[in-house]
Amino acid sequence: MQTKIQKWGNSLAVRIPKVFVREAHVAYGTSVDLFVDDGKIIINPHVEPEYRLEDLLAGVTKRNLHTEVETGAAVGREAW
Repeated sequence: MQTKIQKWGNSLAVRIPKVFVREAHVAYGTSVDLFVDDGKIIINPHVEPEYRLEDLLAGVTKRNLHTEVETGAAVGREAW
């Protein structure tokens, strides 16, 4: 499919045909990663990694566990 690059404010833009939107599983507002590879413009949907508490805690060891940090006396109406 061929399309044209158009002006959008001070930038340039390409409209993504509906069939491509469906096939790429993107929608209006989807964040994408944009880069150039060997002169080709590549657009990939940006996927945020999913973090699970169990996985994060599995990485805690005695070597990387830190002690409490003293931050000083209360400044406002904090209750400790």
